[in-house]
Amino acid sequence: MRPRTFELVRYHDLSGVSGTGVVAEGCVFTDGSVALRWRGNNPATAVWPDLESVLAVHGHHGATEVRWLEPERSEPDIDQLFGTSHTVRPPTGIADPSGLPTPHPRGWAAARHLR
Repeated sequence: MRPRTFELVRYHDLSGVSGTGVVAEGCVFTDGSVALRWRGNNPATAVWPDLESVLAVHGHHGATEVRWLEPERSEPDIDQLFGTSHTVRPPTGIADPSGLPTPHPRGWAAARHLR
């Protein structure tokens, strides 16, 4: 999963400091913590424990909302990736395609020059 980005959109500026419209941009990390970057004449960056904390302080009682910049992603279900026709086979040894026994070992064991 990757961080999810958003904008803070303020419809009414109760404090008269940040204005209206998109006042900040941020992202929610996979652990729920939030990085928030304020726009405007006095830009600043802050890290918060979660989005609820950001809105409790900067939500201005509903005058500010979160606008997600991409849809929420969910973890894919492994069965949906492969469907019912996919079967997992246990690994097998590497065989010589000719079916004849090999005169020397293959791979690292045969690489005497690397020892």
